[in-house]
Amino acid sequence: MSITRLDPPGLPAAAGLISQVVTVTGRTLIHLSGQVAWDEHGRPVAAGDHAGQAARIARNIDTALAAVGATRANIVKETVFVVGYTPDLLQPILGALRDGAQPPPAGTFVGVAALFAPEFLVEVDIVAAVDSAAL
Repeated sequence: MSITRLDPPGLPAAAGLISQVVTVTGRTLIHLSGQVAWDEHGRPVAAGDHAGQAARIARNIDTALAAVGATRANIVKETVFVVGYTPDLLQPILGALRDGAQPPPAGTFVGVAALFAPEFLVEVDIVAAVDSAAL
């Protein structure tokens, strides 16, 4: 019935970006399909704009999580795939994905050559956890 987020001694604290360790007890795990920047009709959004795509992805994640009574606060693991990654993209993308949602989940940020369609620059894979009684 709890989610614990830790930055244990011996590992660097990533100040609001990720939690190094997340444990989940007495919960149901929710796995979302990789989310990209498309609207409800499957049309790409924010062409050529990593942060704009991340903002739309956050909206899509909110919609998917709401379907099972969850919010971004329930996210325990996040993997972000980025086409054309450079270090200066980290803050704009995570800023759009988090949009004030805290605490941060465990996370991985991966630069990739391409995603499943050339219009998409960012894809986010989410694992969340909710109280089993909530479902």
